[in-house]
Formats: sequence, structure tokens, C-alpha cells
Amino acid sequence: MSRRPARSLLPLLRRRGLHDSTTHRSFASVSVPPDAIPTTSSPWPPHSPPPTPPPPDPAGTRWSASWSPASPPLPPFTAAQLRSAVSSIAASLLALPEPDPNPAPDLHAHSFPTLLAVSPLASLELLSLLRPRPRLGLAVFSFRRELSPAPTLGEFALAISLASCARDPAAAAALFADAAAAHSPDQALYNALMAAYMHSGLLDSCLEAFHALERDPRCGPPNVDSYNILIALFGRSLLVDHMEATLRSLDASGHPRTIGTYNAIIAGYLTAWMWDKMEAVFQEMLSGHIVPDTTTHLLMLRGYAHAGMIYKMERAYERAYKHAGKVDNVHIRAMLSAYCKFDHVDRIQKIEELLQRLGPDDYRPWLYVLLIRVYAQEGLVEGMELQIAEALEHNVIVTTVQVMRSIISSYFRCDAVDKLAHFVRQAEEAGWKLCRSLYHCKMVMYGKHQRLEEMHGVLDEMECFKFDRTKKTFWIMHKAYVSCGRRTEANTILGMMWKHGFGLPKNVSVQQHVS
Repeated sequence: MSRRPARSLLPLLRRRGLHDSTTHRSFASVSVPPDAIPTTSSPWPPHSPPPTPPPPDPAGTRWSASWSPASPPLPPFTAAQLRSAVSSIAASLLALPEPDPNPAPDLHAHSFPTLLAVSPLASLELLSLLRPRPRLGLAVFSFRRELSPAPTLGEFALAISLASCARDPAAAAALFADAAAAHSPDQALYNALMAAYMHSGLLDSCLEAFHALERDPRCGPPNVDSYNILIALFGRSLLVDHMEATLRSLDASGHPRTIGTYNAIIAGYLTAWMWDKMEAVFQEMLSGHIVPDTTTHLLMLRGYAHAGMIYKMERAYERAYKHAGKVDNVHIRAMLSAYCKFDHVDRIQKIEELLQRLGPDDYRPWLYVLLIRVYAQEGLVEGMELQIAEALEHNVIVTTVQVMRSIISSYFRCDAVDKLAHFVRQAEEAGWKLCRSLYHCKMVMYGKHQRLEEMHGVLDEMECFKFDRTKKTFWIMHKAYVSCGRRTEANTILGMMWKHGFGLPKNVSVQQHVS
């Protein structure tokens, strides 16, 4: 496979007098918060995917990689030119096949060592663009550590953040130890380590890192991001009392609450299903000086969806859509779940509108099951059968009797015995949850249509799937024969009921039938 040529950076090096002072901004103290806790000091929005790198310019030529530290110093260039150069490298790296490619050939081919010598910020820019593939980002950082100059504290913090995204706390701890050995650690480095432990659910390790930050004389005391990480950790762990105590400690520290603080608290109450407190925190935001962001609105949407507060959920959806211009598929599925579980005006129409926003790969097995049940409950047999066909095509297995009974009831209300019989065959072949009610319903409907031979055939099906005959089984057959005027067979069924020890129904007299 041929490699696309990278954009030429040689003209950028030859242009003098274009240096922008903004490129000297230090990244060493950049705070690296967890994904759910935004901070104003982060170099990219933590809730948004990093910007998509532009494709390399096919008309360009490659850099010469012959520069060495002994060569004359290369001229600086603007931040926009730096981003353009790094984006070319990121685009090439992200095109590498997964899972664990070797980035070294591409980095050499795009003269990354030379670019790093021109501006150490190139490494920060590149690592930030590789967040969608954190393992690849860690491999790039490993390559970068062999180059000169040595990695800065900010680069280590970003690398720890990548280890956090990769759910690799061991790698995060090793990077922290290396950074602390080479530099004087700061709050951002500790926060990155705490976030890595938080995302992996390592509560004790995260608390230990927080207390180490408190004791470390080289750093200031924990900042608001440190407390936000602890709040998020306790919220995820359903330790609401600890979460609230940490919030009080944050207030006592003198640090003002941030949007990340409120989002972490709302997420904690959402996880604990404490809807009243969740909504109270949101109202506190609205009455204060903190403006809710997209994450806030999506958290509220999910909370209202779980709580069945459909109207408030729809309002949260409108706010999130207005704020971000779109709502991701995770929250679309949460809304679909709410509409399926809770009765609401025009819910089928709203469900179908939301389904149009999902692609074929965005469905989940549980969603198929909920859609089958809601169409069954609404008596929409055609829509129900469409969802059943989709579920069978995707090898979804229904394991709940309640869903199967909803399907049975839908067919029974429509008096569609042949469709019910076809569905039962499909369920048997697909391994869906079977129940005696499936076969009893078939017998009732066959008896209603006086298809007595087929009704008797259901008994063989029950025996095949290990469902014993009950008193209700015989009673269904008795009523079917009586409705057809076949008294002799009806009396025979009564005798079979006696034989199996069931006795007779209270409103049936033996003398009436055997006299």
C-alpha cells in the first residue's frame, strides 16, 4: 500500500519574522481533567472529540530529516503552521491499521524529529490529536521520549491522560513515576494520574494520589479539578455521602465551583437515581453564575429518561440540541428506552422519528426487545413483526416471559392465529424464552376457529418442549369441544382431568355431562 506524501514544511522553515508569541505558551502546567470533568485550563474541550486532522496535501513534498542538534538552529513558525504540520502527521498515523501499529516509520517519514526540534509544542499537538486511539498515542510518546529535547511535564500529563483513555492504570502510574523523577510534579500531573485511577474504578489508588498531592511540598494544594475528580469517583461508586462531603471540602478550600463540579455532582445523583437532588443541583446552576453546557443538558436528559419524566426529558433534548447542534446516539437510545417503558402521547410517532437518526449498527439487543414490546402493547402487529424480524436477523434472543406475553396478547387481540403459530415456530428455532402461555393461546385461538385437529397438535408441541399439561390445558380443550357441540369429546376431557387429579371446575357438574 503506497503512502500519501506529506505536506511540505520546508517553506515554513525558510520564512522568517512570522513567529507568533502565542506559540511560546507553556503547556507544562496544563490541567488534564477526566473526560467528564471539564476545566478551563484544558488545551482541548474534554467532551468533544479532538479536531479531525486535515488530510495531507498530495501535492507537497517531504521534509529532509537530516537535521541534528549540531546543525544551525531552525527558525520558528506560527501556531497555525505548527497545527497544519502536526495534522499531516496525525492523519497518517490515524490511518494505520489497528490494533497496535508501529508509528516509527511514519514519524520518520514525516520528519517528526525535525519538527520537534523546531518546536517542542509539536509533541503536545500530536498527542492531543491521537486521543481517539490512545494506544497509538502512547506508542508515539514512547518514540518521542527517545528524541531531544526531553519531554516536558505537560507531555507526560497528556501521556497519562492517554493511558487513562486506554484504561491502563499501570501505564499511567509508570509514566507518573518517570515524570516525577525527571521534573518537579505539579497539580496537573497528579490530576492526570487521579483521573486514570478514577476511570479504572480504583478508588483507593485515586484517594492515595489525592493525599500524596496534599503532602507534596513541590505542588500547591489540590485545585478544583482535583476535587472534581474525587466527586466524580465517589459518584460513580454510589458513595453519595462521600461525594457530598468532598463537595463541602471543596467549598471550604476556597476554590469556586466550576461547570465540572456541577456536572460531576449531577452525574453522581443520576447514577444513584436520586432525581430530586439531581434536579436541585441543576436549578442551583441556573440560579447562579454557572451556565450549563452540553454535558449538563445531556446528563439531565439521561436522568429524566431513566426517571420517566418524559416532558422534562424532551425539554433537555431541545436544550442540548440547541447548544451542540446534535445529540449523540447514546442519548437517542436513552430517549427511545424512556418512550418504550413509559406511556406517553404520540410515543410511537416520536419513537419512529428517533429511529431515523440511528444507523444499522447503532441498535442494541435490548433496544430491539423494547421496540417489540412497545409495538405489541400498542397493538401494532405490523410494526411488531418488523422488529421481530430485525431481532431474528441480528440473532437477538428474548429471555423475558413478559415480552413474550405481550406478543401473544397482540396476536390474540387481532385474532391472528396463523401469525401466532408462525411466531411460535420462529421463537422455538431462535431459542427465545418459551412459556406455556404461548401454547395455551394457540389452543384457545384454534378452538375459537373450530380447528380442533390443530388444537390437539399443540399438545405434542408442548410435550416436545417439556411443558406438562395443566388443569388450564384440559379446560381450554373442554370449552373448545363444548362450543362446537361435541359433548362426547368434552366429557372425555373431563374424565382426563379427573385422571390427572385436577378435579372439575366449580361451575361444571359431572351429572350435567354424563347423564
